[in-house]
Amino acid sequence: MNWNNEKRIAAKLAKTMAMICVRNTHLETIHEGTTPTTRTGDWSDVTVVDADGNRIPWTEISHISDDEMRSLMRDIVNRLYTFHLCADDSRLQAEIDRWMGAAETWEEPELDRRMIGGNHGTS
Repeated sequence: MNWNNEKRIAAKLAKTMAMICVRNTHLETIHEGTTPTTRTGDWSDVTVVDADGNRIPWTEISHISDDEMRSLMRDIVNRLYTFHLCADDSRLQAEIDRWMGAAETWEEPELDRRMIGGNHGTS
C-alpha cells in the first residue's frame, strides 16, 4: 500500500478511535460545567477561590484530580483494549460506523514526532 493510502486509513482510524475510546469517556464528566471567562486570552486574569479562601491563579491550578486522572486513564485503556480485541464484533462495528461520520469532521491528524523521535514515515 502506498504511503498516502496508509496515512488516509491511519487518520480515519485515529479519529474514530479518539471519538470512541477517548472522547466518550470520563473525559466528558471532567469537561462538564461552566468555563470561566478570560479577557486576556491567556487566563492570567482568572483566579479560583478555594475552601480556605486562597486565591489561586487559573494557570497554576490542577484542572484534574489524581482520582479523576486515574479514572480517565482506566476508562481509555479499557476502551482501547476493547476496540482492539473486539474490532470484528458486529456491535462494535455498528458503533464505529455510527461515530465515524462525526470523527470525519475533525481536523486531519499530524505525526507526533515526540513519540518516535526522528523522521519516520516521511517518504
